[in-house]
Amino acid sequence: MKEQDHDRLLRIKTEGIREWQHQSAHYNRYEATPYIALEALFDEYTCNSNDKFVDFGCGKGRFPFYIHHHLHVSVTGVEMSGQLYQESMENLASYMGRSKQTRASIGFERMLAEEYKVDFKDNRFYFFNPFSIQIFQKVIDNILLSIENYPRSVDVILYYPTSDYIQFLEINTPFELFKEVKVPELYEQNSNEHFVVFRCE
Repeated sequence: MKEQDHDRLLRIKTEGIREWQHQSAHYNRYEATPYIALEALFDEYTCNSNDKFVDFGCGKGRFPFYIHHHLHVSVTGVEMSGQLYQESMENLASYMGRSKQTRASIGFERMLAEEYKVDFKDNRFYFFNPFSIQIFQKVIDNILLSIENYPRSVDVILYYPTSDYIQFLEINTPFELFKEVKVPELYEQNSNEHFVVFRCE
C-alpha cells in the first residue's frame, strides 16, 4: 500500500518533509516514519492492550494513528512545533470522526520533549531522530526517574538510530539492546533503515 493510500485509509495527512525556517542544532526536520517500516516493526515486535506509547517529536501523528488503528493501544504524541501540533489535531478530528470505538486512547501534547511528565502507565517510547543527543539524554533521564518511582518494564524504540543515541543508552543507562528489526527492501540500500529496541526491566 502506498503512503498516500495508507494516509487515506486512516483519514489523515502526514506525507512530506518539512525543514525548519530557523534551523536549530537541537531539532531535526519533520519526516514521518514510512508505513513500510512500521509494518516491518510490528511484524516482529509485539505489544499488548495495556501498553502505553509516547512518540517524542510526533510531527503530524503518523506513528500514533498507525498503532492506535492497527494495534488498539493507547498513545500520546509530543510535539514542540505549533504548526505540526495543529496539523496533528486536524488529523485527530478527521481520524476520530470515522474510527472504530476502542478503549485505547490517543492524544497529542504541544510541549518540549524534556518537559513531558512521564506517566506511570507510559512504557513504550518512540524516537525517529527528533532532536539532539542533549535533549535525548534529558528525556531518557525523565523516563528513568519515572521507572525509579514506578518500577516497570520499559522499551525505548529508535528508528534510523544515530550512534550518539545508541552509545548513550548502552554506556550511561540500564537499558539493554533487546531487538533489532531491519526494514525489508530499504535496509539493503541503506543500513540505517532499521529499528533498535532497548529494554529496561
